[in-house]
Amino acid sequence: MRLPTGRRAAPGTPLPRPPVAPAGHSPLSGCGIQRAAVPRRTVETRLSGDRWSLAACGARGQHGGVDRSELADFLRHCRTRVSPAAVGLPRGPRRRTPGLRREEVAQLAGMSTDHYTRLEQARGSRPSRQMLAAAARALRLTGDERDHLFHLAGEEPPRDRSATQHVRPGLLLVLDRLTDAPAQVVDDRGDLLAQNALAKALTGDASARPEAERNIIWRYFTDPAARELFPEGDRAHGARAAVADLRAALARRPDDARLAALVRGLRARSAEFAALWETHDVAVRRADTKGFLHPVVGLVEVACEVLLSPEHDQRLVIFTARPGSESHERLELLRVLGLQEPSYG
Repeated sequence: MRLPTGRRAAPGTPLPRPPVAPAGHSPLSGCGIQRAAVPRRTVETRLSGDRWSLAACGARGQHGGVDRSELADFLRHCRTRVSPAAVGLPRGPRRRTPGLRREEVAQLAGMSTDHYTRLEQARGSRPSRQMLAAAARALRLTGDERDHLFHLAGEEPPRDRSATQHVRPGLLLVLDRLTDAPAQVVDDRGDLLAQNALAKALTGDASARPEAERNIIWRYFTDPAARELFPEGDRAHGARAAVADLRAALARRPDDARLAALVRGLRARSAEFAALWETHDVAVRRADTKGFLHPVVGLVEVACEVLLSPEHDQRLVIFTARPGSESHERLELLRVLGLQEPSYG
């Protein structure tokens, strides 16, 4: 008798026992236990009732998660629509097919022609994230198309490093047409980007402040006068919600330098912010109720409806009061009075 190492065992030596899976678990569940090859259908059947899976252990297989056929089709489609002139290449007299040649895409992406050809033929090794990003640049893909390319390859798309402060035209159009409710556009850092007339009348004109003071989260935690806009009983909830929303933004864009700098500054300037940050609460602020203490019309209680942009980096916030309520009447009065800068800031 021979041991698995190839050495001959002494007479009477018992054979080593194969590893036994824990009770209630499939022998495949541990991923560290090797078994003989089993037909795919059998493996799927045996794993179907188990709370573990090969995917949970990271054993996705050589091409797990990659839709090779769709990936190849998508690359071919994108290649044929890019003109040589768009990437600075001469068209040439012998070009018979529309768009770029495979070797041209490979050259622009900084990879071998053979490697790129294998991708378009649904063959070869799984593309790396760097290769996908290079192909996206070479093929002049939009952000949505780049994300689709990454998903086809079984990868998470790269996060954008920083949110834009340019308000999207669609949000501005909606904002301009809202005349009977205060509304404003805020990004997920807390920068107040745009307001309609009624929002300025209710909370003050942010455009009249220095740029550094247009961040509503910064002002809330560093300027005591800014809190006078809100009833005292609402302030703790507002602080928690703002910090949780900011942490959610940082989770989406961990490489956003401006966002990280804002968090560092707030932790240094505000003990309250620093303590709330340590709770690790994470929640995008989608809807809420709040009150505003206006120095002329008094308390205005509103529901906050939040419309998020697809990237969640900008949101349109609309403040509505229940028709017939005192708050609704006070908003109507504010609309008549027009802009009157509140005395708190």
